[in-house]
Amino acid sequence: MVQSEPEKRSLKTLLAAWETAVSGTNLPHPPAYDGPDVLITHLTEKTNEVTPGACFVARVRATSDGHPYIPQAIANGASLILAQRPAKELDITLPSNVVYWQVPDTAETLAWLAAAWEGFPSHQLTVIGVTGTDGKTTTANLIHAILTAAGFKTGLLSTLRAVIGDEEEPLELHVTTPEAPVVQRYLRRMVDAGLTHCVLETTSHGLAQHRVTAVDFDVAVVTNITHEHLDYHGDYDGYLAAKARLFHMVSNPSPFKPDNVKTAVLNQDDRSFATLAQIPTPRQITYGWQPTADVHPTEVIYDRTRTWLTLNFNHPLGCQNGRRLKPRMTFSVPAFTYLPGEFNVYNVLAATAVARALNAPPEAIQTGLRNVVIVGGRMEQIDLGQPFLTIVDFAHTPNALEKAIQAGRHLLASRTENGRIITVFGSAGKRDIQKRRLMAEISARDADITILTAEDPRTESLADILEMMAEGCRSQGGIEHKTFWRVPDRGQAIYFALTLAQPDDLVLICGKGHEQSMCFGTTEYPWDDREATRTALKAFLAGEPMPDLGLPTYRPEGDVYIS
Repeated sequence: MVQSEPEKRSLKTLLAAWETAVSGTNLPHPPAYDGPDVLITHLTEKTNEVTPGACFVARVRATSDGHPYIPQAIANGASLILAQRPAKELDITLPSNVVYWQVPDTAETLAWLAAAWEGFPSHQLTVIGVTGTDGKTTTANLIHAILTAAGFKTGLLSTLRAVIGDEEEPLELHVTTPEAPVVQRYLRRMVDAGLTHCVLETTSHGLAQHRVTAVDFDVAVVTNITHEHLDYHGDYDGYLAAKARLFHMVSNPSPFKPDNVKTAVLNQDDRSFATLAQIPTPRQITYGWQPTADVHPTEVIYDRTRTWLTLNFNHPLGCQNGRRLKPRMTFSVPAFTYLPGEFNVYNVLAATAVARALNAPPEAIQTGLRNVVIVGGRMEQIDLGQPFLTIVDFAHTPNALEKAIQAGRHLLASRTENGRIITVFGSAGKRDIQKRRLMAEISARDADITILTAEDPRTESLADILEMMAEGCRSQGGIEHKTFWRVPDRGQAIYFALTLAQPDDLVLICGKGHEQSMCFGTTEYPWDDREATRTALKAFLAGEPMPDLGLPTYRPEGDVYIS
């Protein structure tokens, strides 16, 4: 079978398309280029993806630099090198058939070239960007469900999956917002599939690293902005500034979608509100617990399987051009969701506000909310007939852990007055160090028993990570081997928590959720908290020890705990 030649693009054609797309806007124009035209087959920043005719992009990140890999890219057949540093400085000898283009920011240039390569598909979609520390994936899935119920042909790109019409596929490990070429390819597939809307989960890293820079967003929604990724952004203000980029991206109308009103959907109760509300967007819609919010709840009731609430809308919604719209009348819609806890009420409110901004009818909101039964790894109950509750949740930040424990209290309150919460969680290596102690303090304060364990230690010492967390527990009066334990192997930690549980208790396993691997050193070991919990439950109910699930931390029974 003869393999077809890869489709090629002319660099100057891509630059012309970029210039056309930003003409008459305040968006960045292409960097100056006076070199020869060159045909390229694809854009990549990975040398193992470079084949003859590729454009190799020397990305510069906080912990890595692609420039030393340029010689390898040339050896593999790259036709174009996109770099930030001059070739002379790198002591590179360029073959005559290789073009070297130095630009101020390779990540930003890559984003625009990738969009031009795919024909700027976001110009043909109504794009909803969802950002925040916690709740992004749940909110994105709720928005997708509501818009689908409203009859909008809607795609989804989130932590869990990509959905393009009837097609669904997982994303790479540890990826929320993919790199710019991947984002643009998905958007192109959505347009080609006849979709009209896209919900795009957008992280602070994705915004700061220009992965979504050339996406034409129509609605920006924030869940909350709390303590996370301060290792990368430096401090809260830096983190907030990265998130705020999404709202600056909806501050001006799009010449390609003149009928769409660019909209910011803001959490009135969150610390970020004061800053984000100052960004001049054509329309702002607020949500929150108080009646002053454009979308707010009343009559909230929690039980073991559902959360009931009345959704109240101030009408017309929001403000335009900095002025509150008049009159302020309110109408209400009863609804329920299978998602538990106050934090999920906020996710429901955020999704509802987006839906109303896009004129989805109340009936679609009701249907969409009840259609989301489980968001993988988010307060997901694992039931094999054990007498106590067992839940897996993705909570991996201080705020998320606190809210998950609060939601657990609501669940227990619907069953018993005496139930305890037993948490199992860790804290990732090579990431925000401060949150290790913070999460341990929250669990020691709000839960009854804490089991500290591994969670992607990477190249850091797991023992050192656990000691930092143990100190957090001790600072809140925790007593080791009485109110908290350190169990390095995550499977054995889950099993140990089950052995401590009494019939009225809740075992809450946090931090990994839906993820499919765990990193020790530089190796990704297959791992799924939900499957590990099922395995632990089967062994526990059968009176058998916890089996080895393949992590390097597994120890024979009797050598499980740190003393």
